[in-house]
Amino acid sequence: MTISSSMNAGVAGLNANATRLATIADNIANSATYGYKRSVAEFAALVIDGPGPGAFAAGGVRASTSRMVDQRGSLVSSANPTDLAIEGRGFLPVTALTAVDAELRPLSLVTTGSFRPDANGILRTETGQVLMGWPANADGSMGLFPREAASGLQPIRIPTNQLVGNPTTRMALGVNLPASATAAGADGTPIDMSVEYFGNLGEAERLTFTFTPTVPGIGSSNAWTVEIRDSASGGAVIGEYELTFDSSAASGGTLASVTVVSGGAYNPATGEIALTTGAGPLALSVGTIGGRGGLSQFAAAFQPTAITKNGSPVANLSSIEVDAQGNLNAIYDTGFSRRLYQIPVVDVANPNGLAAENGQAFRVTNESGAFLLWDAGTGPTGRIQGYSREESATDVAGELTRLIQTQRAYSSNAKVIQTVDEMLQETTNIKR
Repeated sequence: MTISSSMNAGVAGLNANATRLATIADNIANSATYGYKRSVAEFAALVIDGPGPGAFAAGGVRASTSRMVDQRGSLVSSANPTDLAIEGRGFLPVTALTAVDAELRPLSLVTTGSFRPDANGILRTETGQVLMGWPANADGSMGLFPREAASGLQPIRIPTNQLVGNPTTRMALGVNLPASATAAGADGTPIDMSVEYFGNLGEAERLTFTFTPTVPGIGSSNAWTVEIRDSASGGAVIGEYELTFDSSAASGGTLASVTVVSGGAYNPATGEIALTTGAGPLALSVGTIGGRGGLSQFAAAFQPTAITKNGSPVANLSSIEVDAQGNLNAIYDTGFSRRLYQIPVVDVANPNGLAAENGQAFRVTNESGAFLLWDAGTGPTGRIQGYSREESATDVAGELTRLIQTQRAYSSNAKVIQTVDEMLQETTNIKR
């Protein structure tokens, strides 16, 4: 019994070291594979009760393998904006290309990937992993999506070769009106100013502002009337407002009041007028009461100091980029950008409990725990890095060292088997 247990222990040692050799071979073979996680073989001793008092039976050894998913490789830069990696903890959500149009899509997790649009605009890797994210609204805002389920995630499609319009929805006026124009004896000549904006179809329209000073008999009124006409409304007046300005030492030159004669309401908290143009609603910022910026009245010439607005004419997609928060932004040739998707970062309680799939992907198991979707860079998760790939977590020098150790251990177990065979031969020779 004791001799045979020695034989069995030697065989178990050979099998265990052969398993360890397989993990080492896999690690070395994938030393240049982006996103690869090391496989390791752990040995555990087996104990067998002896046949009687004072007797010992060799139990041998058992090997178990696992993958060190929580070990990360170094990040290296690339030239592709949608080469993605995570700086820290977490995974990118992907699905199989064959499941893009399916109602239920299997969720897989990767720590890095080189994603590029295919002929259908789907952002995918060469191995068929499709990047998934939450779709943004038409204006780039994000809705509410479940964090504990993948039902809100969609395959990311890039709208290549499509024209888009970017309507103007906000405009801010920074204009100085001459204080001398509201003094007694001024000629009261109106001042006209035209500002271009863009409609829902990308067409260029125009708002015309006519500032008419109120000229008193004596002193200064510090008052103006502004009339706003809209080319998209056939040149009709869409708003008329009476403006007064402060002349005190503390707040001189700032707005004192805005009175609506016709048109949208003025919000004193935000300093915005809600205009309704022929191309849609437009928030016009003229400044808050007593605030700096916006409309002002100083003893200087009429001067537009700052006019800003969003929107642009019809544009073509120029490029796409992913920021650290996981926002996938489309950049157009007219200079504006718009968020198309937000890519969440997936986290599980036990990354090493994930099941490995082909292509350095993983799937959730009972051992890993349930997943949760985070905004990149929040909670325990790291930020998403564009123009980056994660290198293999394999340390070739360390693997070669373990290879030498495994070879010696295998040879030693083979020597045990050889010795047992010689001892059994000696037992056989007793009969002669």
